[in-house]
Amino acid sequence: MSLPGREVKDERLERASEGAALARGLARSYGDASLPAAAGDKLASTVLANRLLSFNPESGVLRAESGLSLAELNRIFMPQGWFTPVSPGTQFVTLGGMVASDVHGKNHHRDGCFGAHVLGLRVRLAEGDIVECSPSLRADLFHGCVGGMGLLGHLLEVEFQLRPIPSSCILTETRRVANISDFLDALRVAAQRWPYTMGWIDCLSRGPQLGRGVLMAGDWAPRAGAPRPPRVRRGALRFPIDLPHGALNRHTARAFNAAFFHAHPRGVSASAGPAEPFFYPLDRVLDWNRAYGKRGFTQYQCVLPRDAGPEAVLEFMHHLASTASSSPLCVIKDCGPQGRGVLSFPMEGTSIAVDMRITDDTQRVVDRLNAFVISTGGRIYLTKDQFTRRAHFAAMEPRLEHFQALRRRWDPQRRLRSALSLRLLED
Repeated sequence: MSLPGREVKDERLERASEGAALARGLARSYGDASLPAAAGDKLASTVLANRLLSFNPESGVLRAESGLSLAELNRIFMPQGWFTPVSPGTQFVTLGGMVASDVHGKNHHRDGCFGAHVLGLRVRLAEGDIVECSPSLRADLFHGCVGGMGLLGHLLEVEFQLRPIPSSCILTETRRVANISDFLDALRVAAQRWPYTMGWIDCLSRGPQLGRGVLMAGDWAPRAGAPRPPRVRRGALRFPIDLPHGALNRHTARAFNAAFFHAHPRGVSASAGPAEPFFYPLDRVLDWNRAYGKRGFTQYQCVLPRDAGPEAVLEFMHHLASTASSSPLCVIKDCGPQGRGVLSFPMEGTSIAVDMRITDDTQRVVDRLNAFVISTGGRIYLTKDQFTRRAHFAAMEPRLEHFQALRRRWDPQRRLRSALSLRLLED
């Protein structure tokens, strides 16, 4: 996909970001958050600004440039016994993107979002000044940047707390779950025992099998019990072609879902292995998005508040199963309390994320799902969004006026913008 705008790369992100309307890292947002709002807008690419600036091996506090990728961070620090405190489902993100999206992971019920572990930021403001901010210094700017989708300033440096780990291997427990009601109970029980939990659910099954799936829970293996890493590390596979339009349909997706479900035995299975397949299963197949064809896909991710009850999750699954979307990928997670980022996505409740190939019907499907999410008091994840309408976003986001007030303070001329802000924030 060709992108409008002029992309600038420079070792000194301070120079590259000067006058830019948008800064971005690896451009892996599923929606339009990293796309320019207009053809003439200048983009600053952060990927060459990837230096480690300081590290305290006693405390685990790291400061690095915002273009450092999570893959590189893991390559350097996992062998030394350190891991990111919160990890999304891919390593192909930068520190700046992790802050801007306030990413969450399988441990949100225990440790919240990435922003909860960020200690400080170096930011270029819209009018050119470069400032430091933290929870105690320019706190409003800091909390606006965490989850702010890059719309309050260009993130230049990130200081955060790494987590000590006993090994680079994960103990995993896997179990088959019969339906969505049992899944919610299983997630609640697993969250009490395991720091990392998530589930794959079949979003095409109906009746008593609605929402059946596989629950996966994990924890770091002790050094003494960790298996030896393989001598030869296998490289990632690459999806070779764009599948023809319609190759991924309800029939093929339903067949995949059934095969995946039955590939996991009844009862509980335990194993131990490298951390990467557990945290980043999709990274093992590069260009996997080509399976959705040339029109591509979108991901719909929402969180339904705990106060809405399990009935809301069940009804959402009914809505999802009745749509024309066809996906073999639907993920459910348990979320803890809302984070401190002004537009941070998770709230205490249940997150559901489903991939959908883009069709002429996609807008109608998203509209229908959004209407239900609004009725429950839930919201959607901006990093994954491409189709939400401005009125729907305003209805689901009571914090929006606070964020807009921050933009009026820190960027009164609206110099920082993206295709997402043009679509949702009246830029």
